[in-house]
Amino acid sequence: MDTCICRINRFPQYLKEIEKGESAIQAIDRICFTKDGLLCDEFNNLYHSLFNNARYHMDVIKVLARKKTGLTRNEIIENCKFTSGGGITQILEELTESGFITPCNPFNRTVKDNIFKLTDEYSHFYIRFIETNHSKGPGSWIKYSTGPSWKAWSGYAFESICMKHTPLIKKALGIENVYSETSVWQSTSQNEGQGAQIDMLIDRQDHCINICEMKFSVNEFEITKSYAKELENKLTVFRENTKTRKTLFLTMVTAHGVKNSKNYPGLVQNEITMEALFEKTQQ
Repeated sequence: MDTCICRINRFPQYLKEIEKGESAIQAIDRICFTKDGLLCDEFNNLYHSLFNNARYHMDVIKVLARKKTGLTRNEIIENCKFTSGGGITQILEELTESGFITPCNPFNRTVKDNIFKLTDEYSHFYIRFIETNHSKGPGSWIKYSTGPSWKAWSGYAFESICMKHTPLIKKALGIENVYSETSVWQSTSQNEGQGAQIDMLIDRQDHCINICEMKFSVNEFEITKSYAKELENKLTVFRENTKTRKTLFLTMVTAHGVKNSKNYPGLVQNEITMEALFEKTQQ
């Protein structure tokens, strides 16, 4: 695992590849989509340099990349067609310790019910855009970055960043000194209209729960009538399914703020923007 630790601590080489006066889109296009780009074929090299029998680790990463909400240990075994046993435990531990995946504890469940999510940004980007697309070369990222696949990917990436900065979200909410546990939740109801999922909730010891909605947009995020109904349904289903008596605070975490939250009084209690996620902390 020493090689994994070195990978985490070193200064990212790709940042040294960015040229002066180059836009982010131009840099990604050149580094990831040209034949000699540093990150064009780095995925295979990376995993094989870190792990023995790396193909099993890569299989786990690829099935998690297809499932935004994550998978349980047994679901990973099933999707990868592994035989159950100690081998998968070691693989999950190695991927977790290396920062490629993150175990998330479902609300009011035990560790054995953990859901594993892919949280390595490069791995998800590679699988989503580089490995599965035959169109490469100059201009590839400019094309992808204006399509619907970019919108879905950017939302996933933003959620991952938010999860990694949970302490700063708590600080922005003013609850950094309140004991809390962060978890995920998904309704098990099969009834139509009763399905719901929460990608991050903060269960507080002061009898409150922050239901966090993480939404990325290049501009201010706008709540539509249909989305407002979805949010109301999510709160209702969560309370009915969990039987919680705690106060629920719907918390919007967005890149640039919510444009029209005042149009839905009483729905959104807290708003946090991307600036809070990158606040400098004392070392």
